[in-house]
Amino acid sequence: MAQGSEDTVAFRLWPPVAIGAPLVVGWVATLTWGDPVDLGGWRVPLGVVLVLVFVAWNGWSLWLFGRHETGLLPGQATEAMIEEGPYRLSRNPLYVGLLALYVGLALLAPTFWGLVLFPVAVLLVLCGAIRPEERFLHERFGASYDDYTRRVRRWL
Repeated sequence: MAQGSEDTVAFRLWPPVAIGAPLVVGWVATLTWGDPVDLGGWRVPLGVVLVLVFVAWNGWSLWLFGRHETGLLPGQATEAMIEEGPYRLSRNPLYVGLLALYVGLALLAPTFWGLVLFPVAVLLVLCGAIRPEERFLHERFGASYDDYTRRVRRWL
């Protein structure tokens, strides 16, 4: 299929930037001012678990993109709607995974300010990536995508 504007999302904020920028700002704030609270020792095992969940969850999600031979990166054509694996539980499993990674890294760093800025990352990915993608997928796949949105939650 020829790639054209009807095959790709017209605009979006690249999710690693949307999610990574608030974390970096949090790290810089921690380095500059320190953290007002000690996150304690519990943060390390939870941080490790969240990073491992990210690796497994996003690895599975990315594998499905390859299996369905559909575009993943901005500008690549979207040829198929994926509804299996993690996509049965979330319409955005890659973003859920990246957000789990964000929390895991913030706990391992540790950066209290990074945790405080987590809602900013959620809003940036929602407004900059998810909503434009949802509009595109509705236009691209119509009723089948609308049915999918009724069956599967945006997050989890």
